[in-house]
Parts: sequence; C-alpha cells; structure tokens
Amino acid sequence: MAYTVGQVAKLAGVTVRTLHHYDEIGVLSPSGRSAAGYRRYDDADLERLQLVRYYRELGFPLEEIAAILDDPAADPAAHLRRQHELLTVRIKRLQEMVTAIEFAMEAKKMDIRLTPEERFEVFGDFDPDAHAEEAEQRWGGSEAYRESNRRVSRYGRDDWLRFRQENDDWARRMVAVLASGAPADSPEARDLAEEHRQIISRWFYECSYEIHTGLADMYLADERFTAHYESLAPGLTAYLSEAIHANAISRA
Repeated sequence: MAYTVGQVAKLAGVTVRTLHHYDEIGVLSPSGRSAAGYRRYDDADLERLQLVRYYRELGFPLEEIAAILDDPAADPAAHLRRQHELLTVRIKRLQEMVTAIEFAMEAKKMDIRLTPEERFEVFGDFDPDAHAEEAEQRWGGSEAYRESNRRVSRYGRDDWLRFRQENDDWARRMVAVLASGAPADSPEARDLAEEHRQIISRWFYECSYEIHTGLADMYLADERFTAHYESLAPGLTAYLSEAIHANAISRA
C-alpha cells in the first residue's frame, strides 16, 4: 500500500517538513514516486520511520541513525532488541531519578537533615511519611499524623537504617511465606501481618486494627503502594491485604 507524505506525517505524528528533511539527508527516502513526482511511502518505509522515531527518542543523531539502519549486518529484530535494551536502561535511570527527587521532597518536608548520600543509603524504596499522611486523609487521624511527625523529626541516619533493616527483614519473611503456598489467613501470614502493624506503631504512630485494615485496602487501591509490594513479589499486595484483614478478625 502506498501512502502520501501527508498521510505518513499524520500517522507518525511528525511534520511534512520533517519527512522532507529525512529524505534529503538519507534517513528515510520514500520507496516510490507518483506519476506527478510526489513521494509515496510503503509499509517498509513506515517500519523504518518507526525505528527512526525510536532512536531519536533515545537521543541518537540523525546521521548515526542512518548508519545504524543501513548496516547490512543488522535486521529489524536486532534493532528492536537493541532499542528495548536501551529503553529499559533509560526507564530504570529515570525511575531512580524520580525516586531520588521524591525522597528529597519528603526529607525536606519532614525536616530530615541527611546528606544526599545518606538519603540514598537510608530510604531505599520506602516513603517514610506515606502511612501517616494516608491515615490523616482517610480517618481524620490528625493525632496520628502529628505523632508521626514528632517521631521522625528526631530520627537520624542510624535510626532510619535500623528501621530499613527491620522493614526489609519483615518483607523477606513475608515474601517467603507467600512463596511457600501458605494461605493468607494461615497463622504464619497472620503473624507477619501483626508484625507489620507493630512496625508502623513502633516507628510512626499507633496503628490500630481499624487503621491497619484501612491501610490494607489502600495498598490495593493506590498504585504507589501496589507498585512497591509487587516489586517485592508478584501477588504480594493482595496477599498482604488479605493477611492483614485475617489478622484483625482473629484478634477481635
């Protein structure tokens, strides 16, 4: 099928001028011309344009893109694999930057006086203020919020490292119980759910069973928390939520 330059521009989200420029420098030349001399692009041209767009998004100069695409030793599958690898690296780096910025914002808001190196060392992928903020928003728990701020304002690097070690140890054991196949309402899972509640109470604010089950529901509803727990193990979010509810029922 043949496409006009206007159709290709619309499909690819580029300007006609850009396509003319690509043709002039040899990055993308149309496979054919109409009887009147107008550019005509076929499906192979569109595939090449897609690769050009991907490489441009990755920051490659046009001259280098042309050389890469014209390499007789490479095939389309190889280009896609390479772009996938490059994009994966970029996404990881961008996520690290986002995480660093979020932690810096939280540290500033909570008046946590840590050096940049200490911030990276201490916080990992945990947002230390999120539980208290969500508690205040959901249950009007202003006292819990104030208590959390009072506590964390006194924490230094060593305190945060102890918290991280404790939380990471709990997470490893929770993932192990999930992997063992034990149901979420098993004694092992309920005991770890109770330990989770006690960690929050010990480090941030008094976490009642009512608040804890509210947090469990929030983990499923809020993509930020879901992403955190799913990064530890697929299915952990729902498993932890169910274990928290089962623990609260068993201790009622």
